[in-house]
Amino acid sequence: MEEKQNWHNLDFKEAARILETDIENGLSEKEIKKRQEKFGRNLISKERKASSFKIFLRQFKSPLIYILLVAGVITLFLKKYSDSLVIFLAISINAVFGFWEEKKTSNILEKLKKVLKTKAVVLRNGQRVTVWEQDLVPGDIIFLKAGDRVPADARLVQAEDLKISEAILTGEWISTQKKTIPLPKETPLADRDNMVYMGTLVEKGKGIAIVTETGRGTEAGKISRLVEETKEEKTPLQKKLGGLGRFIGFLIGSFCFFIFFGGILRMGDVLEMFEASIAIAVGGIPEALPVVMVVILAIGMERILRKKGLVRNLSSVETLGSAQIICFDKTRTLTQGKMALEDVLSSDNQLALKIAVLCSDGFIENFKQSTKRWKINGDATDKAILEAGIKNGLVKNELEDDFPEIAKAPFDPANKYLLSLRKDKGKFFLYISGAPEKILERSKNKNGWQKKINQLAGKGLRVVGVGYRELKKEDIKNEREINLNRLAFDFNFVGLIALKDPLRPGIKRAVSLCRSAGIRPILVTGDHKLTAIAVAREIGIKAKGQEILEGRELEAVSDQELDELLEKIKIYARVEPSHKMRIVSAWQRRGKVVAMTGDGVNDAPALKKADIGVALGSGTEVAKESADLVLLNDSFSIVVKAIEEGRVVLDNIRKSIAYILADSFASVILVGFSTIIMGWPLPILPVQILWNNFVEDTLPNIAYAFEPKERGIMKRRPSSPTSPLLTKEMKVLIFGTGIIDQLFLVFLFWFLWGHLGFDLDYVRTMVFGALCIDTAFVVFSYKSFQKNVWQMNPFSNKWLNVSALLVFVFLFFALYCPPVQKILHTVPLGAKSWFLLLGIGFMSAFLVEIT
Repeated sequence: MEEKQNWHNLDFKEAARILETDIENGLSEKEIKKRQEKFGRNLISKERKASSFKIFLRQFKSPLIYILLVAGVITLFLKKYSDSLVIFLAISINAVFGFWEEKKTSNILEKLKKVLKTKAVVLRNGQRVTVWEQDLVPGDIIFLKAGDRVPADARLVQAEDLKISEAILTGEWISTQKKTIPLPKETPLADRDNMVYMGTLVEKGKGIAIVTETGRGTEAGKISRLVEETKEEKTPLQKKLGGLGRFIGFLIGSFCFFIFFGGILRMGDVLEMFEASIAIAVGGIPEALPVVMVVILAIGMERILRKKGLVRNLSSVETLGSAQIICFDKTRTLTQGKMALEDVLSSDNQLALKIAVLCSDGFIENFKQSTKRWKINGDATDKAILEAGIKNGLVKNELEDDFPEIAKAPFDPANKYLLSLRKDKGKFFLYISGAPEKILERSKNKNGWQKKINQLAGKGLRVVGVGYRELKKEDIKNEREINLNRLAFDFNFVGLIALKDPLRPGIKRAVSLCRSAGIRPILVTGDHKLTAIAVAREIGIKAKGQEILEGRELEAVSDQELDELLEKIKIYARVEPSHKMRIVSAWQRRGKVVAMTGDGVNDAPALKKADIGVALGSGTEVAKESADLVLLNDSFSIVVKAIEEGRVVLDNIRKSIAYILADSFASVILVGFSTIIMGWPLPILPVQILWNNFVEDTLPNIAYAFEPKERGIMKRRPSSPTSPLLTKEMKVLIFGTGIIDQLFLVFLFWFLWGHLGFDLDYVRTMVFGALCIDTAFVVFSYKSFQKNVWQMNPFSNKWLNVSALLVFVFLFFALYCPPVQKILHTVPLGAKSWFLLLGIGFMSAFLVEIT
């Protein structure tokens, strides 16, 4: 038995021969067991869920954490237990907090899942039996009916008015009318009308098919493999923080090397120089930074969750704010994924709707209950027509009582229309509904209608034509043997019913906001070109001929040619999963941060490949597993809110980094200048620097997470993934603050120790106090890199105000609590000392602002 075939190109009898199966009897039990051993279970392997231990270990993957671990081990080796305790405490808090946030997100996603084991009706040993779909094998004969999920890929043997929704696989929102005749080899997946595919939904009719592929061999399985093979890239923030960590590590290593060997060359004590090097390392390493990053990202994640967006991992929060390109999938992302009445073109709208309702195969399942509980069954077209009828007072069940049906000719894919013979007060009417061109061919009044049909089709609308013909009694003498198709001519063409998949509320505004935020919107859909153009026009994307590319054209160009076309293309139509990945990859080669939206199985590979994959909460599990952001209520407006929050997070991360690095820079310069240049003893002890870096700095830094968005944040251009984390304004502020702080602290140390000759413990306590108080005063300068404190409200963030006050509370503990005094080697300070420290803090903040 051959394993790979173009099944759509074969007659179903030939397919049965190749698969060695009997259409009349199915497979035998013996053959089924053999095939189950050969092909395995009919399952698509899912991506393994990360264990709790793996999620915990992930928290340590950062250059900054590596540096802290090294510093912790060295201080432990030197028996500086208080120093190592504080360092390992910082690492632990970071790991626990990060683990807790990611685990919570994972649990929320698990609750979204609906794992259902489904069954299939299959022919085996000449008998119809029901089996679990995972037990199906190639060659099985399966039976399909309305409401079924197709359990495997299969070649149709019989199709009776069979319509299947393949939106999750192809992106095409209109259900496909199935048939059994062979098709050309080159027929695209979306047009293979003689095949049914795993996971798609039977909307109408019934059918019999031969299973051709199971499990990972199915089209859904191929997409699943594509997802698994897609390598997940680091986010821009991860790359930038990694670069920052390596840069800090290099600088600290260079400083330590210079101080240690420079001190020895100056005939300094080796142990003393080693301690000075450790002080430099401790002062330069921003111990609080990993913790603060996790907190800021987690708070951003919580804010997005409150707006009904679930971010699956912390680092993706900032990536949202960096989005430069957003590729929209159409069906159910931009649109609601269901048909609705758009327009009726007729001289008698009620008559046109009445005919459409009476011809419809849809029905109200629970008609006798209240209207709120009515459930409409049928394919997408039938549902839309019945809903429109109900809104206009034309309820099918009531109409059928008034106009009883005598005979019916079901929809025929060849004729593309449906006929219904009805009785109306002693008269007989033959109603017709279907493809307008086919009905027009059989009508008397044709003038002007073709132009209207073309206009509606050009707008991407689904158009249904309706008409009627009054029959004489002699036309239907024998009601039981009426051949309605012989009477299908000379109709009165009544009008056109236009249906569409309506846009979701707020989509136009959301796309407009993306544009004003410097984000380029691109429509990428499996739909037909005309439909894609119409939807794009509705959301504000205007595209000419050369700005639209279809899947077959994309297939024909090389990556290099695609790179050249990229800037021009606004719409991609009739695309397949591999095409979406190529589009994402092409933009990424240009160095752009790409967001991709989707909800179907076909979207999953591109969602994973994109920098930001966005899936609908009601979408397929494979799409949600591949995404970075899940829209819990399916509203696209959440994406814009998430992008805004991402930008706020990036702003606040930069404020926090600048604040921490300025403090660390001041500590490094203070220790280096005092010990190497001046040959003084350490002006501040490593454990005191650790207290300042981790205890005093952490709360103000966390408070930056609550900074409100700055005005015009969604009018800015998005941050480039290649742009440095430290901007020019940040560097000026970091070095300016560091130098000013260092000058004050060096002068203070010299004045108290070198000039007045105070005790070294007291002088170190004063330097330590000045460094801490400076933290409380300067924290407000970092609220904005563009404005001075007097140009804004410096106290707008209540948490920042509280954190500044807590700096003083912790400093009181450090100076007046005996156990803490013992650890930090501090002494109590008097009122005069406090006045001096407050004066230094105020002057330092003032000089930072004016420079």
